[in-house]
Amino acid sequence: MTDETAGLLTSGIGDEERHIHMFPIRVYYEDTDAGGIVYHANYLKFAERARTEMLRLSGREQFRMMAEEGIGFAVRQCLVDFYRPAHLDDVLEVRTTIRQVAGASLRLQQDIHRNDDLVAGLQVRLAVMNRQGHPVRLPQDIRDSLAPHVIEKEPPSAGSS
Repeated sequence: MTDETAGLLTSGIGDEERHIHMFPIRVYYEDTDAGGIVYHANYLKFAERARTEMLRLSGREQFRMMAEEGIGFAVRQCLVDFYRPAHLDDVLEVRTTIRQVAGASLRLQQDIHRNDDLVAGLQVRLAVMNRQGHPVRLPQDIRDSLAPHVIEKEPPSAGSS
């Protein structure tokens, strides 16, 4: 990881927030239902984009990992809490925190905010898989680049933020 990407991966303010990856998203018409409210499945897409960019900033790209090393990430588990609706033209921010780096998996907290409002919270467990779909160990260089950013805190409750 270069000094430039290290700064982007740890964007934020203050000691607790410095390990939070922040990714802005604007809600487009295609993201909403007929009432202009974000369709629930699109929060998963927003979180996926943020995870992809966080990984890219750590010096890895998913396509290249699969092509060159034969490994990739698959969502093993995702728990979503919806707190407030997001609407057409809202500017959201996906805040990703690494909770655990394990042998063949990662555990993340992804909170989607609109300004100071918590819109949705996702607890995500990613498995590291080979081309055949079997779990494999996380390569040491990825583990080393992510481990310093792990924050072992409980996810926020509905009343926080």
